[in-house]
Amino acid sequence: MIQDVLRNGSAAAHQQLEKIVVTRLKAIKSKEDYAALLKYFYAFFSRLEEVIAPYMNEDILPDKAQRRNSGFLANDMVSLGQTVTEISVPDVPEITNVYQALGAFYVMEGSIMGGSIIVQMLAKLGITDGVSFFSGYGPETGSIWGRFIEVLNKTVPVSEQYQVVETATDTFHCFALSFDDK
Repeated sequence: MIQDVLRNGSAAAHQQLEKIVVTRLKAIKSKEDYAALLKYFYAFFSRLEEVIAPYMNEDILPDKAQRRNSGFLANDMVSLGQTVTEISVPDVPEITNVYQALGAFYVMEGSIMGGSIIVQMLAKLGITDGVSFFSGYGPETGSIWGRFIEVLNKTVPVSEQYQVVETATDTFHCFALSFDDK
C-alpha cells in the first residue's frame, strides 16, 4: 500500500519538520505568536497549492473543492487581526506531474491529522479564534483522510511510487526550511 511506502520513505523528513513545528508551537504565548506561526503555514501552503493546481483536479481528487486549503489559514490570520500581505514566497518542490502533486498533497492533507492536538494546546492558552485550519474536517477527518489514501492507492502505480515518496520528502524538507528566519 502506498500509504505505508510514503510513511516509511518520508519519515525522517516528516520528523524533522514536526520537531520544528512543535518547537514553534511550544513558544506560543499569545494570539500574535500564533498568527506569526500561521504566516509560515499560509506562505508555504498557498505557494504549494499554486504549483500542484495544474495536476490536481476533480478527476484525480473528486472532493478537492471541499478540502482545506490556504484560504482557511488566511481566514484564521484575519480573525486574529493579521493580514496576509508582506509574506515571503518560500521554495517548494518542482511539480511536473500528477504523481508529484499527490506526494506534495500528502504532506498538506497529513497536516490535519495532528490538528486536534494543536487546537487543544491553543485552547489551554486561551486561543480559540483562528483555528479553522487545524480543526481539519472535525469528526470527518479520519474518513476524509481515508478517501485521500484511496485516491493514492487507485492512482499511483508501483512504478511511480518513488516519485510520490521523493516529492513528499522534498515537500517536508522545503516546509522545514521555510521556517528559517530571514
